[in-house]
Amino acid sequence: MKRNTYVAALAALLCAGTLAFTSSAQTGSSAKHAFTPDAIPYGPGPASVPAGAQLVVLEGNPGAMTGDYTVRLKMPDGYRIAPHWHPNRENVTVITGTFKVGMGDRFDESKMGDFPSGSFAYLDPDMHHYAMASGEVVVQIHGASPFQINYVNSDDDPTRKR
Repeated sequence: MKRNTYVAALAALLCAGTLAFTSSAQTGSSAKHAFTPDAIPYGPGPASVPAGAQLVVLEGNPGAMTGDYTVRLKMPDGYRIAPHWHPNRENVTVITGTFKVGMGDRFDESKMGDFPSGSFAYLDPDMHHYAMASGEVVVQIHGASPFQINYVNSDDDPTRKR
């Protein structure tokens, strides 16, 4: 009998928790935190990447000293990001297109791997890498703030050219 009481109490708790989660997910405020692909408000890319890309911050603040962030970067065909590294882990999901990535200090297209839509990769801090869009590419990047790009060759840093 005692066991049945515990099972019933657990079931009631699970139902209440599910109801609370479902109710909060349907409030008007959640609309501000959900995006359909055609409604994502892309804008110009940041100064830290070469001109031609578009960026949107989906959540958080990538420039903050702490906290989580999620951004999407849309790149035209042939777009390149020179060898660089990040002080924090970078998590990348390819949303559309084929994202080409290579490891090392020199951009060498022959040594790049192809990552089609649906691919995911993470790069630990200080891993030197470079990237290129094959077709129009959208990647989603998330991680812990601050997001920072450090170019291996300072002459590749677009902030020095703008």
